[in-house]
Amino acid sequence: MKITRFLSATLFVLFFSVAGFAQQALKVACVGDSITEGHGSSDRQTTSYPAILGRLLGDGYQVENFGVSGRTLLKNGDFPYWNEAKFEASQTFLPDIVVIKLGTNDTKPQNWEKYGVEFESDLRELVDLYRRLPSRPKVYLCYPAWAARVNFSIRPEVLTAQVIPAIQRVAEAMNVSIIDLQTTLYGMPQLVPDGIHPNDLGYVLIAKAVYDRIK
Repeated sequence: MKITRFLSATLFVLFFSVAGFAQQALKVACVGDSITEGHGSSDRQTTSYPAILGRLLGDGYQVENFGVSGRTLLKNGDFPYWNEAKFEASQTFLPDIVVIKLGTNDTKPQNWEKYGVEFESDLRELVDLYRRLPSRPKVYLCYPAWAARVNFSIRPEVLTAQVIPAIQRVAEAMNVSIIDLQTTLYGMPQLVPDGIHPNDLGYVLIAKAVYDRIK
């Protein structure tokens, strides 16, 4: 009788332990600038790329948007992401996956011309910081989304000729997976009305590109 009770109690504990484990969602932190935040979408809460990504991934994932408009990867840029409350929040979130999409605002003359040489070292530091979190997340680096024309002082030629190659070098050196958002919207200016920020359909395509890499 005692053995039966013991086995029953053990099975009860194991059942609820396994059930609880199965229900624990993988946490995805979307780190970035206005394109992560959802600028240009009809409703940032539902049509930003992280919101769409969350729906694509489903119940087994918890996706949080830590994007801040206008922010740079450069620590000495005009508005560094490093100084933001959402940067701290992305760490305390203890993600299992981190998707970093920064670099667009770094192309502005006041940023790249003064501090562009620091971009790779700053990016290495950011990747290393996330990797050292207690949750030991897998980090993905995004090539920034295609910029159709100069606007907000953002320069497409710097993005393609300098920022993206710098991201590629860091990714290769640190064995980080890349999500290519540059080709996702390339040549479709109708999806980038102001030249920089996608519309709702553009955000759907970005979310799908991220989903295809991390799922």
